[in-house]
Amino acid sequence: MVLDSVIFALMSEKKLGPKLYGVFTGGRLEEYIPARCLLTEELHIPVISLECAKRMARIHQLHMPLCKEPTYIWDAMKRWLDESLNEITFDQSDVDSTVKFNKLLSYNLAEEYECLKETLAAVHSPVVFCHNDMQEGNILFMEDEEPGNQLLPIDFEYAGYNYRGFDIGNHFCEWSYSYKNDRPPYYHASLADYPSRDQQLLFIREYIRESGIENDNGETEEKMLLEVNTYALASHFMWTLWSIVQTRISHIQFGYLDYALARIEGYFWLKDRINTFSNHQTRKQ
Repeated sequence: MVLDSVIFALMSEKKLGPKLYGVFTGGRLEEYIPARCLLTEELHIPVISLECAKRMARIHQLHMPLCKEPTYIWDAMKRWLDESLNEITFDQSDVDSTVKFNKLLSYNLAEEYECLKETLAAVHSPVVFCHNDMQEGNILFMEDEEPGNQLLPIDFEYAGYNYRGFDIGNHFCEWSYSYKNDRPPYYHASLADYPSRDQQLLFIREYIRESGIENDNGETEEKMLLEVNTYALASHFMWTLWSIVQTRISHIQFGYLDYALARIEGYFWLKDRINTFSNHQTRKQ
């Protein structure tokens, strides 16, 4: 709670989040903004995608008084992997959950975790301050503002120093998932909605422009395409493990095992297609 409030205060001070009016035990008083959250299908709209890129670039340029070691994804995944393999069980009478959980285990998660570490080690990605969960539900849309100034990222619960590729790749993954579903499993998934190469280039070029990065006749954007799609694998894998663990600790009505299966299927779907997004190749593992 303390770290979350510190990050919130700093984001407020830099006008990258709602204003902070005060902090008290167990909560804080923050600015009310007349806005709504984005919808998943709106992430595909070019003007929205461009502004998402601009907002993310500004967040990534921040220098925050936090630990700069990018241990976030590996610490989280290792912890959740251990819990998934050693602490999660289901009563034999719960046939549906048992079948789904056994299917998840059939993907050899521990082996895939090691494979993912090797894959990411071959791809350079700068360490920056990341939102780490920039999905549509964490982006406010202010309809009364001018286009290009209508979005405001919120909910920095997972924010911290991480690999740039993860933050962008995670955002791209969220194009495929909508959480506006009031019936089980309480989400919709469509891997066909994962951004195309052209849609990714639109985002990346705006990100590069806003960040002041030199594009080197397109070489930078090609490297970033490989970077973000490779780190998108980490997003799929991390939220797979997170969702498995949530089956044990969460009281929210949500199909966590279904979602874990959707994300691990997304992981292998993307793993087979990585090289279709970028002309820049990395060494084979």
